[in-house]
Amino acid sequence: MFFLYNKNELLRIKVKDLKIRKGMKVRELIDGMRQIGGFSAQNMVSGIDILERMTADKKSYNFLSFPADIISTGLRGAIAHSLHRFDAIMTTCGTLDHDIAKAYGGKYHLGAFEADDTELLKVGVYRLGNIFIGKDDYGLALENYFNEIMLDIYKSKDYKKEYSPSELLWEFGKRMKDPDSIVRQAYLNKVRIFVPGIVDGAFGTQLLLFSQDHDFKLNILKDELELSNIAFDNKVTGALMIGGGISKHHVIWWNQFKGGLDYAIYITTASQYDGSLSGARLTEAVSWGKVKPKARYVTIDGDATIILPIMLASLDIC
Repeated sequence: MFFLYNKNELLRIKVKDLKIRKGMKVRELIDGMRQIGGFSAQNMVSGIDILERMTADKKSYNFLSFPADIISTGLRGAIAHSLHRFDAIMTTCGTLDHDIAKAYGGKYHLGAFEADDTELLKVGVYRLGNIFIGKDDYGLALENYFNEIMLDIYKSKDYKKEYSPSELLWEFGKRMKDPDSIVRQAYLNKVRIFVPGIVDGAFGTQLLLFSQDHDFKLNILKDELELSNIAFDNKVTGALMIGGGISKHHVIWWNQFKGGLDYAIYITTASQYDGSLSGARLTEAVSWGKVKPKARYVTIDGDATIILPIMLASLDIC
């Protein structure tokens, strides 16, 4: 964004007071926020407009990227039921851990950031931010469900001995029953799941253990080739990126080979002043050719557990 320092142009749009009324719909609230002059609110409204345009563009191949932490929250279901608007997921191994543990009946509970972690360790409770997870509801639940599904894949007549991560997760989604599961909904909606750091978590460790006793190999580079094909086969691409790290970077990395993303929305709480990828605004990605200079893009500073439900509800895409 740049300014033409013409007084009349700078003072063209007036700030209007937002009026809240009983029974107001989310979309009406967002429309009312367009001229309130809020700080991060204006970027969120812009993000909604870009997301709406991106998901309506039939020519656009759209990515949804996110890290694992928000899957420990109730946002898991909201994300799962919005997947019909996207073509591919880019995420981290922990997403599989939490999604599968919850699908197997693992219970997650509201906790507190201020809890004494030494005492939590003593009583067998994990803390993820302000979420409490009993040890058996995570590790044991994941291990049991993983082994149940992996053995079913192994014994099937279509077993291939070697899978890419996305191919294996397709087989998992085929066998999972939980309708709120991200892996299940990705399968039902024909959405590919890419996890470039798939060994960085419990799911990856279970794959290692399984491979020691069974004829099984994981071909990570096969997914990289698939991402390369996506980049070169699609002239128009878009991405809704929640949080940074490997999930964000892998999306923008592969899109640089087609000249950059055409649509991009990034939600982050990180600071750009440490030079990190998580803190980097999308304008920085323009300098690398990962987002097109003329792309429709916005960075939204704020907590995704607040912003994302509002954006999804506004578009009514859940």
